[in-house]
Amino acid sequence: MKPMFDTSQLGPLYEDFSVGATLPPLPSITLTEADNAIYRAITGDQNLLAADRSIAAAVTGNDAGVANPGLALQYSIGQTTMATRQAIANLYYRSVRVLRPVFIGQTLTTTTTVLGLKDSAPKGDQFRGKVWLGITTSSEDGPVVEYERCALVRGRGPGQPGHADDIPGPSDPTPLADVASLVPSWDLGRLPATSWADGESKTDPLRDHVDLAAPLARLTFNQAAVHRDITLTANGRRLVYGGHVQGLAQGSLTRMLPGLAHVVAWDGCDHIGPAFEGDLVEFTHTPVERVDAGSGQLIRFEVIGTKVADGDSGPCDPVDILRWTPVVVAPIG
Repeated sequence: MKPMFDTSQLGPLYEDFSVGATLPPLPSITLTEADNAIYRAITGDQNLLAADRSIAAAVTGNDAGVANPGLALQYSIGQTTMATRQAIANLYYRSVRVLRPVFIGQTLTTTTTVLGLKDSAPKGDQFRGKVWLGITTSSEDGPVVEYERCALVRGRGPGQPGHADDIPGPSDPTPLADVASLVPSWDLGRLPATSWADGESKTDPLRDHVDLAAPLARLTFNQAAVHRDITLTANGRRLVYGGHVQGLAQGSLTRMLPGLAHVVAWDGCDHIGPAFEGDLVEFTHTPVERVDAGSGQLIRFEVIGTKVADGDSGPCDPVDILRWTPVVVAPIG
């Protein structure tokens, strides 16, 4: 199949997309312990199974070592960004399913397909449109992650191509019973249990600043130019990849819920404000509902990331920049 654009160029622009097209693939990645360590250094994620191989073996029955539950998604997202080299912003992720855990030594490969296109109103002389993508990431054993994302991509202009597909917005909450089959058959009784009532919001007292943004983009093959090239942004500041803020949010959740064993789904991940290098962010976590599953519980959380200081100007009025709604597996508290 002929690629939709020359992969040696910065494209594709909005006009280069066509519904049903599959994007040229980025390299597959074989996960190692170094990936866990680098990811932990960037996000502070304290997932016990990824940090302690002896605990992981006792819980999972697998001696290979567990890849951090954020890693498969971070690499998957990065492997989709051949589509978003010219992205202005990623609008949201939807219907995220982590079909099974990933172990050290497995190799991840991602396929990205264009599901829909919709023109957006120009902003000044900048033409742009929405690109709706369907993504499947697989290992040697079959599909690992499936989800959709929607990006706002620069157009060539002048004028618009006239695309008007019905692109869905962020996904509605998934009934927990529909994802209960994704819970691994693990012995979660070996992990610490946390008593935390539904509806009880807890703000992590350990705020965290955004750093190593460019290394995370490079590590995951993220091709979105706005995360590397300051000359391509509207305000002269390099935009931080939204998944970086989500990674910090998951790291925060592992501190507040230390028995978090796995993430099986995201109802959504909405980037409601930009983040920049040096920003200080705090995270508030609220369990919304739960069901018993396997030897533990399946818990839906709402996580809000709030920027409380700007990397350039210092303390600022709090502004929410992330709304992330994961479904996680943890011991019964």
